[in-house]
Amino acid sequence: MPQNITLIFIPTYNEVENVGRIFHEIKSFGLDADMLFLDDNSPDGTGQVIDSLAQQNKNVFALHRAGKSGIGSAHQAGIVWAYEKGYQTLITMDCDFTHSPSYIFNFIQAGGSADIITGSRYLQKHSLASWNLFRKTLTYFGHFLTVHLLGMPYDASGAFRLYNLKNIDRNLFGLVRSPGYSFFFESLFVLNNNMVRVAEIPIELPSRTYGTSKMTFRDAWYSLSFLLSLYKRKLLDKNSLRLK
Repeated sequence: MPQNITLIFIPTYNEVENVGRIFHEIKSFGLDADMLFLDDNSPDGTGQVIDSLAQQNKNVFALHRAGKSGIGSAHQAGIVWAYEKGYQTLITMDCDFTHSPSYIFNFIQAGGSADIITGSRYLQKHSLASWNLFRKTLTYFGHFLTVHLLGMPYDASGAFRLYNLKNIDRNLFGLVRSPGYSFFFESLFVLNNNMVRVAEIPIELPSRTYGTSKMTFRDAWYSLSFLLSLYKRKLLDKNSLRLK
């Protein structure tokens, strides 16, 4: 069993500018939480930084993969690790400071109200004020589709979440297929269809603070295609989205 019951999971790829800063900011809060970083063999040396953090801090852990295998598969690996180590609560977030560590308190405070807490970009009017028009349009279009095709009134594509693992059957994540960005709306869709309680808290997302965005047009196109196939799956066989 871990010393703490809460795990903060942060996947990384080429985050050498950010990983030390985000660790120290989270550490400054004095939370009773462990941190897990998963790196996909970043060529900029991020992996070496997280190894150093893990060696110097007993509540920090590092996982390494041979190369980029998709953000969704990274989150799946983090979720599996959290279950295997016996954590009760898992918080997932990005490393680039678009997810402000200060919101962690809000997630923990809201954690008793549902099995999953998602950070929503749509509960406050100006949450995306610093984003450019193209990125806003793409984001709102994706949200429109997840609401109207998948029937989820949540911000379903964000990675800033809290999972109450003690309340969620780990086998549900075995129904999730996507290794990429579509993991986020697919996992929420599967969990929602299995009566897992979902709640939201408002968050504000600035433009990426450091580095460059890793999501490509190909990723966006794949996510759209996957969403449409998931909608078709919903229409044809709802039971495929539920545990037997």
